Amino acid sequence: MSDTPGTPGSTGPEGDPFGSDPFEEFEEIVGEETQRDPDLAVIEAGSRTLRTQAGSLAADDVPARPEDPETDRALRAVEQELLDRWPETRLEPSLDRIRALMDVLGEPQRSYQSVHITGTNGKTSTARMIDALLRAFELRTGRYSSPHVQSMTERISVDGTPLPAEDFIRTYEDTKPFFDLVDATQEHRLSFFEALTGMAYAAFADAPVEVAVVEVGMGGSWDATNVIDAGVSVVTPISLDHTERLGGTPAEIAREKSGIIAPDATVVLAQQPVEAAAVLMRRAAEQGATVAREGLEFGVVSREVAVGGQLLTLRGLGGEYPDLFLPLHGAHMAHNAAVALAAVEAFFGVGAEQGRTLDVDTIRTAFAAVTSPGRLELVRSSPSVLLDAAHNPGGARATAEAVSEAFGFSRLVGVVGPSGDKDVRGVLEALEPVLAEVVVTRNSTPRAMDVDALAALAVEVFGEERVQVEPRLDDALEAAITLAEEEHEFSGAGVLVTGSVITVGEARLLLGKDR
Repeated sequence: MSDTPGTPGSTGPEGDPFGSDPFEEFEEIVGEETQRDPDLAVIEAGSRTLRTQAGSLAADDVPARPEDPETDRALRAVEQELLDRWPETRLEPSLDRIRALMDVLGEPQRSYQSVHITGTNGKTSTARMIDALLRAFELRTGRYSSPHVQSMTERISVDGTPLPAEDFIRTYEDTKPFFDLVDATQEHRLSFFEALTGMAYAAFADAPVEVAVVEVGMGGSWDATNVIDAGVSVVTPISLDHTERLGGTPAEIAREKSGIIAPDATVVLAQQPVEAAAVLMRRAAEQGATVAREGLEFGVVSREVAVGGQLLTLRGLGGEYPDLFLPLHGAHMAHNAAVALAAVEAFFGVGAEQGRTLDVDTIRTAFAAVTSPGRLELVRSSPSVLLDAAHNPGGARATAEAVSEAFGFSRLVGVVGPSGDKDVRGVLEALEPVLAEVVVTRNSTPRAMDVDALAALAVEVFGEERVQVEPRLDDALEAAITLAEEEHEFSGAGVLVTGSVITVGEARLLLGKDR
């Protein structure tokens, strides 16, 4: 067992394996945040718990709360005002409000070039890779992504770094009068996501950035981000998710997501189901867009598992790029890298000119620096604990394949805490071949699936002898770590926490990271 204080495997007061019982403090903080959005209350509670245990997080794009009390109070006030608007889970499919906001702000999104990203899985990792590649070529970038792991400020990054709290507050104060103007003229007030999108576009113009890497919140056609004129549109793999809002087939979902394809743009398509690809190609033709398809115009030539990641040779639009080290695991991340490279080549016009490629050393430097928190992220050892935000069957299959390839655990125990509105059976079935046992649990939000219902479903998939039920996440983590440790210290057993970005966020904050 680990000797590190306050980590799984160590023993604190009264035998608590987490040291000073951070989950008790975690619950107390959540209780204090009763007026906040439930998801954000949990994330903030986790942040404060982790800071109590280990101070501010290392620089990994996941900032802690401001240390200055006045700044922290001001940021809380801004967060509360934003959260008092329609939450992200309540949607009214229209671009009227965000267009009105852009109009009164003076169309800030027109002051820089954009790369727009949609899809079902891989959007955030692909966006981070595109951002890293563009910055390696000395462009000043903005990145807008969702959801966040720990702090709302993560969603708006400039030059690869989330906006400091002071800048986030200032951006809100500068844009709030315009929110009020739009609210007064519309049937519904601006939503949380619309307001935050307006802030991002304004912050990018104010920075100023040269190019914005923008990830949709959901869908495409009516997503609030879809008021930019992106020269490059990226579609990561499409599968079934958010079916109640986007449609029940890949073709229906692709139809909605194809709405980001702008006239005369270059469209970079990851490998897609045939019916989704047909919809996307048709939309591209209607818009006069140029299409680059993974597996035809670009793709993964070769990949080898390497210590801490994988070594890739990618074929871009202009030629091959060998010996690229990517510190992320799994075939799906290699494909994300190929998509990101093609998108950046398209941005620079590579492919239109024969024989032209980007500087391979710059590409190598960029990929080697990529991070993606909560995506097969190793946060503890002895035993190893991995966090992965897979929350639909497609993502879970990719995670299962990547874990098997990259880690070779002798025994892997799952901690699964999904949201109730997902295809949970599909997620469990995808994970079943790689998990020796599964501990089912829930995160602290109302969206979490009922534990009894989850347990019944897990028994159907895994069999009763392989399922353990722990309603509290801290107990679930302890139970999984105990199961993994049964094989002795050097057995190569591990724990995989997955099922929801919120579950992963809570676990990340409860466990902390090895320093």
